[in-house]
Amino acid sequence: MYGLTRATLTLIGVALAGVLLWFATAILPSSVSDASAGEYWAAFGLVALAGLGMALSQLLGGWTKWGWPRLSGNVFLLAFVPTLVAGGWILAWHEPESSWLGSHVRSWSGDIGIDGFVDSMGLMIPAVAFGIGLVFGLTFDTTGPRRARTKPVPAAGAQRPVSANGNGSGEDRQVRLEDTERQPEPAERSSDRTED
Repeated sequence: MYGLTRATLTLIGVALAGVLLWFATAILPSSVSDASAGEYWAAFGLVALAGLGMALSQLLGGWTKWGWPRLSGNVFLLAFVPTLVAGGWILAWHEPESSWLGSHVRSWSGDIGIDGFVDSMGLMIPAVAFGIGLVFGLTFDTTGPRRARTKPVPAAGAQRPVSANGNGSGEDRQVRLEDTERQPEPAERSSDRTED
């Protein structure tokens, strides 16, 4: 059952990614350099969503473990944030218009000597955008089923652990208070005696 569910959701993820990629091609003109900044970021935002869709298809396929999705802080900080910075840098460098962000990233790339590398990554812009979305989706995972942790209560007459002072552990005292009937308080006892 798990394999069938995962296969079906993977196929749905592929179909969703295909539709998003097709929409991205409809937004961009025939050449990326002819696109406006809005068209550029909208198109590659859709490509990133396609990557996210692929990762989420695997997450949803894992729902057969009956766990709730959760964000992994370590994966987010150590994998996604560097991916977003590096991939966003490449995307900003190739922005077609001379906007504030693109011109500054190109200037900073020249200052630190990586402009040749970032320029050569221009052929891979769709893959970079897809990778950003995919890595973001991989920061999520499903946990296994949550089970309430119960502490066994010792049976009547069972040996209870004793602390160094001989009074039993704090946990043991808690169990004894729950197991025994409530004893009347000293004030209640004295009032009972006076009435007799």
